[in-house]
Parts: sequence; C-alpha cells; structure tokens
Amino acid sequence: MTASRRVVVTGMGIISPLGNELELSWQNILAGKSGARTVTRFDVSDYPTKFAASVENFDEINHLDIKTKRRVDEFIQYGLVASKHAIENSGLELDSLDSSRIGVSIGSGIGGLDTIEKNSLTLNKRGPRKISPFFVPGAIVNMVSGLVSIEYGLHGPNLSIVTACSSGNHSIGFSARSISHGDCDIMITGGSEMAITPLGLGGFSAVTALSTNNQNPSKASRPWDKDRDGFVLGDGAGVLVLEEYEHAVARSANIYAEVSGFGMSSDAFHMTAPAEDGKGAKQAMLSALKDAQLDSSEIDYINAHGTSTPLGDIIEANAIAEIFSSSLDQIAVSSTKSMTGHLLGAAGAIESIFSVTIDFISTYFLRRFNSINLNCSAVVSLCFIFILPYLGTKFILLFILPSSTRTVLKPYSFST
Repeated sequence: MTASRRVVVTGMGIISPLGNELELSWQNILAGKSGARTVTRFDVSDYPTKFAASVENFDEINHLDIKTKRRVDEFIQYGLVASKHAIENSGLELDSLDSSRIGVSIGSGIGGLDTIEKNSLTLNKRGPRKISPFFVPGAIVNMVSGLVSIEYGLHGPNLSIVTACSSGNHSIGFSARSISHGDCDIMITGGSEMAITPLGLGGFSAVTALSTNNQNPSKASRPWDKDRDGFVLGDGAGVLVLEEYEHAVARSANIYAEVSGFGMSSDAFHMTAPAEDGKGAKQAMLSALKDAQLDSSEIDYINAHGTSTPLGDIIEANAIAEIFSSSLDQIAVSSTKSMTGHLLGAAGAIESIFSVTIDFISTYFLRRFNSINLNCSAVVSLCFIFILPYLGTKFILLFILPSSTRTVLKPYSFST
C-alpha cells in the first residue's frame, strides 16, 4: 500500500463447497474437484437450474452454541466459524493484545436471505405476532462482523461492506488501508454468503444468469469454454487475518503474503451487465498496479473473476489482454470458480485465500511467480496485490473482482 505501514496476511479460514477447512478445500482445488451438486435442501423440481455449489457437513464442525445457531442466519454462522479458524491459524493470543487496535470487516452480497424467506412465510401464514424477535438482528449483513467482535471482545473498527460480488474484496481492501493508515493493527476480514435458498436460486434463474446444465453439474462452471451457459451459485465464507508487518514480526507470526496494492472503479453502465469495453475492470487493474508500484509485465498469474457467463468472460479476457499485452505469453490465468461456483459476497475472500496459499506456488510453479485475481460485477471492479514470501523468492498476486476491484501481490523482501 502507498501509506507507510505495511500490511501482511497472517491467518486464513474457509468454509467452502470443497470443504470446511483450509487444507481440505485446497487439496480439492488441486485435484480439480467440483463442489457443484443437485440441490437437496428444498424441492427444485420446478426450477430451470436444479444444482448449486453448497456447503456440506457444516454441522460436523459448527461448534457454535445452540442459541446462536437458532437465532442467526447460516451466512453469519459460516462467517463466525471461518473467523475462528482464521484466528486460530494466525496464532494470535487476543487476550494479551490491545482490543481497541483490532477490528472486523466481513461483508456479504445478500445477507440473511434464508432467514428473510422463513420469516416472510411465517408472516403470511401465522401473522405478524409470530415473527421471530431475532429476525432482524439474525439476518442483517453487519451482524457477522458484530458477532465476531462480541465473541472475541474486539473494540476496533467494525463494519460490513455490501457491494454484491465484490463485498469480500472491498472488505479486504478497506481493512488493509485501515491498518496502513494507522487506524488499527489487526483486522479480521473477508466475506460470507448463503444464498442457495428457494428465493435465491429462483431469483438468479429469473435473470437467466445460472447454468442449466442439470445433467452434469460438476462440469457446469466452465469459464471461457465455448459451451459455457452461466454461473453456478455457491455458498461459503473466507476470512483472513491482516496485520501490520512490524506487529506480526514482533510476535514471530507466520506471514503468508503482503498486501501491497488495491484498486477500485465503477463501470457506471448497467445494473447487471458489465461494460462491453471493460473500462471499469481495466481502470481497477491499473489503479492496483500503480498502488503497488508494479509494472504489468511483473505479473505472472491472474486468478480471474471467470464466472462462466457468455458475456462476462469475454469482456474480462479482453481487458486482461489489453492491460498485459506486453507479457501475455508469460501469464497464467485461471478461475477457481470452475470448482467452487460463484460465492457472491464471499468470492473475493476465498479466492484471495486460494491465491496466497503458498503450497499452490511451491507445488506448481518452480519459477518467480506473480499473480492477479479478477472478480468483476456489473457495477464495480476491485483489484489487490499481494506479495508471497517463499524460500526467499518474491511473488506477485493481483485480484480483479466484481465491482471492478483489484488487489496485487508484488515481489518484495520480507527482511526487517
């Protein structure tokens, strides 16, 4: 980041269609396993799309107390459990730290849709007096950040960002800049979503955004394939612990990556469709590269938004080709949505986690590696740049996310 304080990733936690902990999800990513399957939690016989990438076996690792489980929507529960895993992964001893210097920013694209649906049914069938008193606090987006702060007694900045598919990336970018500018030393950040509900699946089907490959769900999410026909709806949560570099070094923390750049933009074009010229995505990428003080030729890998939609994929590909025209033959591009589906507000967070997982680099890339993750909605684009330390080698990671946000990882020395 351009401010004086450096920001690093020291913890990660994930709930995904590929597994409810980081190692399992990562192994399934490496194996190319798809999390898409026929929906079984409600009757889909009348739906044009009958499958999605849902979270499975969550009850096996959901150790929240009974009251919390009853009172709050499942997207909040995903965020709480992923946060617990990230904090444990970071090695933080929160009781020994200044709680006023630790904040939370976990976003969501939709929030408690399942809770809203259930209480709407209650209203229509049984009247207003039967609506749960926990309906509102158990469904609103900001409660995922709020309950994390309550659980751990964290008194720093606390908010939840809602920007559709870029909510997770906006949260990471806000958190990184909050640390960089001195507002706090640690942020628990990411995104959480649970939209595979009757209304969620029906709503995305209504706008013909979803794949209808009901005969072969595991092959339905196929970014850039000539037979792609829409995205696969997914659920889950991704949470990262961001920390000021000197603070992390002082406690001998394991540093996964450094956040070195962040860019944002808006297409200002249409409610759901991306601008055909890709202007917003390109602007966000360029802003992230500028923030990270990197040249486009220094990027080796792009984790793309790549939702598997006929229009979005080609616009994104053309934007990448223009920005990285001088080094296209050196850049690898992939979209992990081919396996996870599209987790909406959690997409940027879990894709950030996949992108900074060092095993990915060490196992599959034996050279200097710089990467970008693209995720763009019709309205906004985001981009991040991360720096990954591995055996003294410097790595770059750039993300482009819905709402035209971009994050970049650049080669960087982690010596003090």
